[in-house]
Amino acid sequence: MSSRSLGIPGPPGVPGMVGRPHRGMLLVVSSPSGAGKTTLCNRLRQEFPRLGFSVSFTTRPGRKGETDGVDYSFVDMATFQEMVARDEFAEYAMVHGNMYGTSARRVAQAIEGGQDILFDIDYQGGRQLRQKFPDDVVLVFILPPSIKELERRLRGRGTDSDEVIERRIRVAREELRHYDEYDYLVMNDDLDRAYDVLRAVYLSQLHTRVRGAATAEQVLSGQEQLL
Repeated sequence: MSSRSLGIPGPPGVPGMVGRPHRGMLLVVSSPSGAGKTTLCNRLRQEFPRLGFSVSFTTRPGRKGETDGVDYSFVDMATFQEMVARDEFAEYAMVHGNMYGTSARRVAQAIEGGQDILFDIDYQGGRQLRQKFPDDVVLVFILPPSIKELERRLRGRGTDSDEVIERRIRVAREELRHYDEYDYLVMNDDLDRAYDVLRAVYLSQLHTRVRGAATAEQVLSGQEQLL
């Protein structure tokens, strides 16, 4: 899950449609821990700098090297609960004992401003986002080749205890049961191939009827010529 103010780099624009109106996209990418989601998302953002990243509010303590407001917005539980009570989140959930949530106001501003935002959140968050922004959310689930391979990757990190790994595997099985809530399923048995699929999803979604409607209306009104 990823942090909660919205990082919004550069002016909006769509490949092949420079200067034309574009409704922002909320690209949700979920996966069990160890399936390669972070690597794939980082690669997508490197290729498409206009793709912003959702910075989540979280109650978990910051880790070494993390910066408040950049990696996450760190708040205590009381503050988080007050924000929930004020209906300030587009989505929120508890993950591994900590709360995470996305600012609804910032999401709405990003969409209307033509900014695409990448969300690294689980199925709970994706479900809530779709309920609030049904026309703007694209849900992608990254599948591991197998549970056995997922466990091998987690152990290969060398950062977690056996207890933590076992808990992550249990959570992974629960997350996988919700695959049918997603629009796209991307198998990460080969990183380059998985990235090609994720990239294709993003590019195709930039040119849907909903996101291109304003451009079409401009063409019809005679304000612009169709390329």
